[in-house]
Amino acid sequence: MGKKEYNKGNLTVVWKKDVCVHAANCVKGLPGVFDAKARPWINLDGADAEAIKKQVDQCPSGALSYIIHEEPVAGVQEVGEFIEVETLKDGPLIVHSKVNVKHGNLTITKEGNKTAFCRCGASENKPFCDGNHRKIDFKD
Repeated sequence: MGKKEYNKGNLTVVWKKDVCVHAANCVKGLPGVFDAKARPWINLDGADAEAIKKQVDQCPSGALSYIIHEEPVAGVQEVGEFIEVETLKDGPLIVHSKVNVKHGNLTITKEGNKTAFCRCGASENKPFCDGNHRKIDFKD
């Protein structure tokens, strides 16, 4: 899977290309940092760390995450024995937790706190969503 890291001080933003559903929340929400037309497309000089973390937390697929090197990474928020699973309108199923996915002979560990799973059947990266639901105009 394609993964890139962008560093500034004690903040690292991680982008997992193969998980991204291209909802563009990042670009719309913080264009000074996230610019799909620029290379590199993430510029951590475009905002302070708190604004960047807040915007990364809005990523619906979990393709964007961050690491604070001086603080422990926030854990999974669970309520009792339950893990939150969210269905995005006309889009993927989001599991809010670290997960192990057994897929054929592989076990894929998703370290982030969100994972997007395909609901439409059009993903070329099954079982994960790759944004192809928009191409086929998936509605649900």
